[in-house]
Amino acid sequence: MAVRRTPRFYFSLRSPYSWLAYRDLHQRHPELPSELEWVPFWEPDEHSSRLLAEAGGEFVYTPMSRAKHLYVLADVRRLTAQRGLTLRWPVDREPIWEIPHLGYLVAARHGAGAAYLERAYRARWDEGRDICDRATVAGIAAELGLDPAGVSGAADDPEVRRQGVAALLDIYRDGVFGVPFFVHGHDRYWGVDRLDAFAASVTAKRVAATKPSSGAPVGPARVPGNGTAPEPVLAGAPGRTDEGHAGGCG
Repeated sequence: MAVRRTPRFYFSLRSPYSWLAYRDLHQRHPELPSELEWVPFWEPDEHSSRLLAEAGGEFVYTPMSRAKHLYVLADVRRLTAQRGLTLRWPVDREPIWEIPHLGYLVAARHGAGAAYLERAYRARWDEGRDICDRATVAGIAAELGLDPAGVSGAADDPEVRRQGVAALLDIYRDGVFGVPFFVHGHDRYWGVDRLDAFAASVTAKRVAATKPSSGAPVGPARVPGNGTAPEPVLAGAPGRTDEGHAGGCG
C-alpha cells in the first residue's frame, strides 16, 4: 500500500457513518479539514467499473443482509440521538452514485468542494432528498454559484469520469473497504469511532514538525490551503472493498 504523507479522508455521500464522521470532524477538530486530502468513495456504475478494470483495479461490493440492515437502522438512530441530531432517512430508487460524487469533483475543481460537501450532506441526511437526482445536484450547484449543468452532468464528462476512476484506483490501492476511512502515513483507520485516533495522529505529526532541531529556529507548521478543505489529490495498492451495508460501513 502507498504511504500517504498528507492525511486522507475517504468519504461517501451515501453513508450515514461518513456523514457523522464529517460532522464530528468539523465540530471536534475544526483545524483539521483544511489539512486533509478529501477523496470520494462510491460503488461505480457499469461504465466506471469497466474503466476501473481497464486501469487494473477492482471494486468488490458485498450486499448487506437483512439482519445487518436492521442493525444499521438502529445503530444510526442511536448515534444521531447521542449527537442531538434529527435524521431523515432518504429513499434511494435505482441510484447512480456517480451523479453526486463526480459532481463533487467538479465543484472541487472550482474551489467549492468543501461547500458542496456540506450542502450535499445536508440535503441527504437533514432533508431526506435524493442526491442521485440530477435536479437536486443542479440545485446545490446553483446555490453555490456553480454551473448547474456542469455539476449535475459530471457523469457525462469523459474527463471527470477519468478523474473518478483515479479516485476508485486510490480506493483499491489503499485497501479501503468501507467508509469513513482515514489514511495517515502507514496507518489506516476505519469507522466513525476511529476519527479521534486519526486526528491525534495528524496533530502529533504537526506538533513534531514544529519542534526545533539542532537549536535552529523553526517557524509555525504550514497549513495547506486557505482555510477551506483542499480539493482532492487523486492517486491510489491492492485492496478489496467491502461496503458492508447499503450506506457504507463505519
